[in-house]
Amino acid sequence: MANEVVYSSTGKRKRSVAKVRLMPGEGKITVNSRDFKEYFRRDSLVTVILEPFKVTNTENAYDVIADLSGGGISGQAGALRNSISKALLEINEEYRPLLKREGFLSRDSRIKERKKYGLKKARKRPQFSKR
Repeated sequence: MANEVVYSSTGKRKRSVAKVRLMPGEGKITVNSRDFKEYFRRDSLVTVILEPFKVTNTENAYDVIADLSGGGISGQAGALRNSISKALLEINEEYRPLLKREGFLSRDSRIKERKKYGLKKARKRPQFSKR
C-alpha cells in the first residue's frame, strides 16, 4: 500500500458533501466506515451510486472509500455519485463525454428555499380572509 495510486474528489448535492478516495481494487465501496449497501438500504440509491461505474464499464475495478456528511440519505447518494464521477475523470479523461451525457459531472444545484417572514413556509401563505 506504500506506492498505491489514490484518486480523490468531492461531490455535492442539496446539503450533502461526499469526499471520495478511489483506488484500484475489486469494487468494494465503504461509506463512513460501513459497507455502502448497509448504509444505503434502498435499492434505488444503490443503483444511483453504481451508475458511473456502469456507464464507464469499470465495475469491480476500483475500491471506493467515502466520507459523507450533511443532508439526507438521498442527497448523500447524489453527492457520492457526483464525486465518484469526478474521480473517474481523474483516472481517464476519455470518460468525460460518457459521464457528461448522463449528467453525472454537473452539481444538481436545487436546494431548499429559505422561509420568508409573514409566511408559513417558503411560499405558503396564511389563509386570506375577506371579513
